[in-house]
Amino acid sequence: MKRTTSRPMTWPMTQPIKRTLLHPLRQRFVASAFLASVFALVAITSCFAAPKRPPAKPLDLNAATAAQLQQLPGVGPGTAHEIVSFREKSGPFQRVEDLLAIHGISKVKLEKLRPYVFVKGKPT
Repeated sequence: MKRTTSRPMTWPMTQPIKRTLLHPLRQRFVASAFLASVFALVAITSCFAAPKRPPAKPLDLNAATAAQLQQLPGVGPGTAHEIVSFREKSGPFQRVEDLLAIHGISKVKLEKLRPYVFVKGKPT
């Protein structure tokens, strides 16, 4: 025996989705409020960040640890690790300019680092 129903069966996914769009002015207000809060958050966190102080004495590139290298201006954990890895793979630095072979150190950054680093036997 065949059973028929008077109403077709509907699934929740077949129902039209009601979308409520924000008014264009309200969208702009929400977007600008979000951007303002992100900007304020960045400004606040940068105010509380401790300024990096360069080392009192220049560092020997062939003896400095990654933690000591991070004290240099413009050198973070990644660059410090790259310097130590390069030194372990390629041997000791012959001159300060050898830092240019490391990814992330440009001529400009090298000139900023030069007063704070030296190669033993050849201070610069």
